[in-house]
Amino acid sequence: MMKKKENIKTDVMGQALMDYHKGFKGGELIVSTNISEEESYPVSYFFRKYDEMPLLEKMALDLAKGEILDVGAGTGIHALELQERGESVKAIEISDLCVAIMKDKQVKNAEKVDFFKLKANTYDTILFLMNGIGLVKTMDGFEEFFKQCSTLLKPNGQILFDSSDLLYLYEDEDGSYLINLNDKYYGEVLFQTEYNGEKGVEFPWLFIDFDNLKQQAEKFGFSAELIENGAHFDYLARLTESPE
Repeated sequence: MMKKKENIKTDVMGQALMDYHKGFKGGELIVSTNISEEESYPVSYFFRKYDEMPLLEKMALDLAKGEILDVGAGTGIHALELQERGESVKAIEISDLCVAIMKDKQVKNAEKVDFFKLKANTYDTILFLMNGIGLVKTMDGFEEFFKQCSTLLKPNGQILFDSSDLLYLYEDEDGSYLINLNDKYYGEVLFQTEYNGEKGVEFPWLFIDFDNLKQQAEKFGFSAELIENGAHFDYLARLTESPE
């Protein structure tokens, strides 16, 4: 009898990725938020090669340089691509299962650690791909985020990430937007994953439009540069510390 997987609710996504890594190729990961419909992704999507990546991800990898930190590295697809190019990259995750996958796939420097607790080394490039900036959780989280980035960035270092403007989800038929301006920022959502009928615990996640990002960056001593707009309300941006 197959042993029941333990603690799947705490790492539904990690379990889906591990099953695929071990040879089960038929699974789907369902993701949902409190403001949008469910979307399903073949688990293979999280094991894609460079040629299969969206344009914004490719651009971010092409812009990465020096000592690189890949935050929320997942299965290590971005770290592996950078390794193959001869770059020095550290990949971090909070999922034990993801870290195990990365080590199996020969990511040279993969570690289980929370970004906000990372210490010691500094980096020329910090990557937050696949909306990794969401770990800020809410607009109020940017103060801690930028404080931590300041400790981890080398002089003239850069932060590269992609995110999306969710304003389109609130558009009415007449072209107006149904948003309560007295409520929280519309990109603050509750995120949930589901795999094989098991739902993970909901967690807060942030999607942010570029204009609000720029305001937050300037508030905490950083500059924001829009590098490229994507095909579906998404974009790639670069953050750098402003000269004092």
